[in-house]
This record gives sequence, C-alpha cells and structure tokens, in this order.
Amino acid sequence: MRLGILGGTFNPIHNAHLRIAEEARDLYQLDRVLFIPAATPPHKPLVGELSFASRLEMVRLAVADNPGFMVSDMEGVRGGRSYSIDTLRELKAQYPEDELFFIVGADSFNDISTWREYAAIFGLCNVISVQRPGSTITSLAEALPVAIAGEFCYDSAAKRLNHCSGHAVYALDGVLLDISSSHIRQLVQGGRSIRYLLPDAVEQYIKEQRLYADAR
Repeated sequence: MRLGILGGTFNPIHNAHLRIAEEARDLYQLDRVLFIPAATPPHKPLVGELSFASRLEMVRLAVADNPGFMVSDMEGVRGGRSYSIDTLRELKAQYPEDELFFIVGADSFNDISTWREYAAIFGLCNVISVQRPGSTITSLAEALPVAIAGEFCYDSAAKRLNHCSGHAVYALDGVLLDISSSHIRQLVQGGRSIRYLLPDAVEQYIKEQRLYADAR
C-alpha cells in the first residue's frame, strides 16, 4: 500500500488541509492518507491549549465521509513531544511492507534542519513538500541542508530529488486555498462566520463545544 502521512496540530483542521491530502492522494496514487494530530508540538506552543481529544475529534469529523482518509491517535497515545522521526519509525514498524509518503508544508521543509534527527527521515519515507499561498518559493535542492545534500540527485524528468535510500522528495504545487487555523480562531473569537472554511461537522463541533471563543 502507498500510505500518505499528514501531521499537524489541526487547531482546527480546515478545508486546505483536506485539499492538500486529496491532491497528494490523487497525484501520487496513494491508497490512503493518514491524518495524525500532534499531541505536543515540539516547535511551537499550542495556541489556546486546546486538548488533544478535541483536536482528534475534529479530525475524525472532517474525514468521516472520505474512504481514502484515516485518523491515528498514535502521538497522543505515545505521549511526550510529538517528534516526526518517532512517528515515522513507529509507522514503518507497523506497516513494514507499505511505501510511506510524508506530506509537509514547504515552509516546514525549508526548516527541516531544525528537526530532530532530520537526516534519518529520508531513509524511512518519501517526502512531499507542499507549496502554500504566501510562502517563499524555494527549489527542493536549495532547501536541502548542506550536510545531507550529497545524498540526493535531481531527476529533472520526474521533477524530484532521489535519495540514496531509494526514496524521493517531491514538490506539490497548486494547493491555492489560502486558509489558516489562526484566521479561523480569530474569526470565532470575533463572533464571525467560519462557514465554508472547514467541514460543516467541524464548524458545528466548534459551536457546540464553544471552542476558541476565548482564545488569545
């Protein structure tokens, strides 16, 4: 199976997250995309201190109608800081015969040298770097840390970086929905509509649970 992996705080999950997953699933012929909410993100504090359980439930509601999407609570079960390398190693052990595709934003990929054991990631999975509206456009080769650049070669025909492990790094362009979780939180706090920015079921859950109303 070709398994996509999309992690994040999902605070809250919105339509751009879903569209990114769908475009990756379609373009790279993924059998499933696994959404993995972070329990404790290592690089930035969780705004509003929303519980893992609430964020997990919103993801479950968001993907319920798509048979190509799944949800995992593995980072909440594992506890501690949610490092990508730990999650990828756990998934590799759980799905040893599957080909993994790790979906990340281009801004995160540009900063990958700050990640824990970042060099080991490319030996575990393929990476899909997603260009988002407003982010700086950097070529895949330029974004690679100098320390590991020699492990890759550029395939101009396929427009990807091939890693010595047999995995590759791809650039996914064209996901142009300019939606952010921070903007949604601001709208809720201001008493404004968030309709059409996220699935109806997630909007209803936010209203029922009074999430973000007092966010700062």
